[in-house]
Amino acid sequence: MPTPHVYKSEALVLRHINFGEADRILTLVTPQHGKISAIAKGSRKVTSKLASAVDLVTRAQFVLATGRELDVVTQAVVQERFDHLRESLWHATAGYTVAEALDRALAEREPHPDIYVLALDTLRRLDADADAWLADPTPQNPAGPTSRGWAAMRFFDLVLLDLLGYRPAFHTCVSCENPLQAVEDNGFNAELGGAVCPSCSRYAQRRLPLLTLKVLRLVQTTEWHALPVMRLDQRTRDDVEGVLQSILSLNLERSLKSWNLLH
Repeated sequence: MPTPHVYKSEALVLRHINFGEADRILTLVTPQHGKISAIAKGSRKVTSKLASAVDLVTRAQFVLATGRELDVVTQAVVQERFDHLRESLWHATAGYTVAEALDRALAEREPHPDIYVLALDTLRRLDADADAWLADPTPQNPAGPTSRGWAAMRFFDLVLLDLLGYRPAFHTCVSCENPLQAVEDNGFNAELGGAVCPSCSRYAQRRLPLLTLKVLRLVQTTEWHALPVMRLDQRTRDDVEGVLQSILSLNLERSLKSWNLLH
């Protein structure tokens, strides 16, 4: 019988399911090896050294041995747990949304180091935002999940679409290819991949109000460090989320379960 190949990699835990009496089957995403499935034997035991490293949205350094169907986790050391994120229901759910999106978007064993970095950066932003929000969780606090935390998720959505090759068009009409004008009656069609002008409104699946269009353009074309704090009303936030979720659902082939919980 051939000796299993042993390798090391850092990874984010995207999903786990209980298996047998004490094991867990993990879905991990790594920068070098892409998405992999592995079994962490005995990790549900209270005394297991693997227990803390196999929690959802945990970054850990893993030692794995290749197996016939599943790789086997032999060692794991936690590197980041994003503890502030876990203390806020909204932020925790946002973190699970990141994990679910990656699990849905990535094929097994196809490395996407840029998407790995995006997910890690997003979790860090959510963790920092949760820390600020927990310190002063009042409705007036501009550093809560309705501003920087919300923006972190929209930035994640748009950059993920870019990296997957599904960049939506918000500057030209996807039907006639004319530049979009700054008017209230533009529309959006997820199947066509972007915005449509008033002259092509017959192709619109939903309205695209001017403020919604401006927010989408801003987030799509601005680096995170240069993105201003956006204090938006709930209707505009819902419109922006609706546009992005419609195109993500199309390209990920179905809606994410965590979206409903976020709402």
